[in-house]
Amino acid sequence: MENGKTEKIRLIGVDMPEVKREGLTEEEPGGKEASEYVKHLLKGKKVLLEYDVQKYDRYGRTLAYVYLEDSRF
Repeated sequence: MENGKTEKIRLIGVDMPEVKREGLTEEEPGGKEASEYVKHLLKGKKVLLEYDVQKYDRYGRTLAYVYLEDSRF
């Protein structure tokens, strides 16, 4: 974030398998790979976050559409 703080963002419009969640006994197939791919794609890059009507979901997680500097969604 601009203030130097880090924040996990739950991506809107991307259906990814769950890796960690309270009550989840095992991760969903492909979850770890999907998580690693997104981390690799975004790490160290500036992104634009576009929030929907609600910035947080019912679990308090931040929700946003994420765009790279070259406008890729």
